[in-house]
Amino acid sequence: MNNRREFLYGLGTSLGSIAFSAMLADEARADGKQSPLAPKDGHFPAKAKNCIFLMMEGGPSHIDTFDPKPALKDLHLKEFVREGQQKSAMESGKRYYVQSPFSFSKHGQSGADMADNWVHLAKVADELCFYRGCQVDSVNHPTAMYQMNCGNRFGGDPGIGAWVTYGLGSMNQDLPGFLVLPEISYPQGGAANWSNGYLPAFYQGTPLRPKGSPILDLQPPSGVTPKRQRRNLDLLARMNTRHLQQHPEHRELAARLESYELAFRMQTEVPEAIDLSGEDQRTLSMYGIGNEATDAFGRKCLLARKMVEKGVRFVQLYNGTWDSHDYIERAHENLVRGVDQPIAALIADLKDRGLLESTLIVWCGEFGRSPDNGVRGGTAYGRDHNANAMTIWLAGGGCNAGHTIGATDEVGMTAVEEVHHVRDFHVTLLRLLGLDDNKLTYYHAGRFKQLSQFGGKVIEELIA
Repeated sequence: MNNRREFLYGLGTSLGSIAFSAMLADEARADGKQSPLAPKDGHFPAKAKNCIFLMMEGGPSHIDTFDPKPALKDLHLKEFVREGQQKSAMESGKRYYVQSPFSFSKHGQSGADMADNWVHLAKVADELCFYRGCQVDSVNHPTAMYQMNCGNRFGGDPGIGAWVTYGLGSMNQDLPGFLVLPEISYPQGGAANWSNGYLPAFYQGTPLRPKGSPILDLQPPSGVTPKRQRRNLDLLARMNTRHLQQHPEHRELAARLESYELAFRMQTEVPEAIDLSGEDQRTLSMYGIGNEATDAFGRKCLLARKMVEKGVRFVQLYNGTWDSHDYIERAHENLVRGVDQPIAALIADLKDRGLLESTLIVWCGEFGRSPDNGVRGGTAYGRDHNANAMTIWLAGGGCNAGHTIGATDEVGMTAVEEVHHVRDFHVTLLRLLGLDDNKLTYYHAGRFKQLSQFGGKVIEELIA
């Protein structure tokens, strides 16, 4: 058994590795238990049944996207010195204020604030719930990523998607319950951002490759037809079944039989699920597919929609390089251009298909950015990391759409209204999906553990 698991782990992002999580669930079923990935009822009634989590790695600037700070205009390039034992090296020393290079407008009946380069997202402004009160503990990328994704700065804990599939199971037993669409280069902290942590392995996130085939080994070897493959499996099943009857104590053998069948089923299910060629040209154009600036993230967003349609419980999409210490106008202009149209299309498409109400969308980074920058040999206008202020927005899934909750101070340095630690935000996400953080626990290392680490408070204002 151990050798078999080691073999499957070594396959990378292939059909075998994806089958591995479900195979473990089959082992549990072979022991006479219900599959851990079977659909389950939540702790509360909830509109949201699925979640699409849009992670902008690197820390997008709230001041230059959704939280305008006109006071910075009068302070622009004013230098000052920040000192203090509680201040990090990044935020200490000689500094200068930076006004936003972007103009802002209000959009929709809600009057949502958006920088004017969010051309497409502005059209769905009333579907969004902006939250400006979240704070985290770290200004270092890997630890902040771990905290936003797993609740713990130090890694090793389950990702949010793992907790959600642990609590709700999966609606499609032929696909992973937790899918991840990363960049070519994994985010800081690596695959631990979507780990199962101390939860059983079938709750781990399954990454899809961003280039080429999203999953390797989908097709059998050349010359092996489905009919021949089916005959081979039937022969193997007869031999293994005979052996199982002679050795009923070998329960892992039944799981092995199930895993072979799962892999065979996935060869039918997965290609259609990840194939975008069946989408009409209008849909492809709507997501920006075929346009150099938007093609990569547009494909991820369209694939996320298809996965939600297929019953995948939690899909996380990554978009990187938001770490704009210098030349923020050029950097954020290009980054927004790459995600604006695809995200707006995802929201509109889900709504048209009647799926937005049951799909919670989350947009965030690991922290916000400062209203000032350090003098490092010049004044290339950019911003440093800021754990005390950021903007997160939600759409669909029972969120309080059409509202802006919380506020930051006049320069955007710190949250001052509806201020909550990220653990409270996590608790709120679980509640929107019908889960109670205090009940969604797992016994490990001598105590019951949970996403929030030690409990949190639901941010009621974010829920409709």
